Amino acid sequence: MRDPAPAAVRLDAPAAQRLDDRRRPHSRLSRTPNTMAEKSTVSAHTAQSAGAFELKTSSFTLPVIRLFDADLEALALRLGAKVEKAPDFFRHTPVVIDLSELVKRQLTIALAPLIGLLRSYGMIPVGVRGGTREHAAAAEALELAVLRDAPTRRNAVASSTPAEPKTSAAPPKPIGPLTIADHPPTQQSDSAFMLITKPVRSGQRIYAAGGDLSIVAQVSSGAELMADGNIHVYGTLRGRALAGMSGNLEARIFCHDLQAELISIAGNYRVSEGIPSELRRVPVQVFLDHNILRIEKL
Repeated sequence: MRDPAPAAVRLDAPAAQRLDDRRRPHSRLSRTPNTMAEKSTVSAHTAQSAGAFELKTSSFTLPVIRLFDADLEALALRLGAKVEKAPDFFRHTPVVIDLSELVKRQLTIALAPLIGLLRSYGMIPVGVRGGTREHAAAAEALELAVLRDAPTRRNAVASSTPAEPKTSAAPPKPIGPLTIADHPPTQQSDSAFMLITKPVRSGQRIYAAGGDLSIVAQVSSGAELMADGNIHVYGTLRGRALAGMSGNLEARIFCHDLQAELISIAGNYRVSEGIPSELRRVPVQVFLDHNILRIEKL
């Protein structure tokens, strides 16, 4: 006896749709990529409308290592002695390598070992200047910037306009921090002069290029003052003060209250641990005496 034929199964429309979806599992997911693409397009459009980044120029003051000898061993000895005295000063510090003196003396140096030496002492070489074409090619191969000295506004004005006698000297114009001094010389001085009238906060770096720097306010810890000439601080000096940046051995530092983290004259420096307690928190002057850094009370 034969079994009765199975009754036909009737599916309603929703059940049929669910069965069709199970048979074709990709049918539901097929809409997901389109949805993600649409969201990605909207996000990209929103980012483009709002501006994803801003490109602008800015000025930074970087330490420059000017080489006079191509002997890496001698350089390592001198550099090691410097870093040992003030390791925090050199740690993670971007530096520019100046090869102009080596070119004048017709000395050659391999950049790759030099870069490795500087990095071993915690410094970060970012560029090279004053070298030959071979140096520039080597720097580009090491992914370093090739820097060129641009003429300053003062030099450009001097070359295009003849000098005229001045009847009176204009008073120095107060300028904000993080600015490089670029004023024409006055009658009383052959160098530029920068005057800061507001407190110098931590993290600020001020450089008076070609002249003196005067601060008639407090200088906070973590700030950095630099000048090719003298530095005058008519208040408490914390942070770092580096005078004679261009190698001026006659430069001096004057302050009413010495609490500096580091003081330097033409590359000869002393950290706070090396400053005697009797010379701290009093008016002093800092100068070089036969390449020895001296601190005297005023």
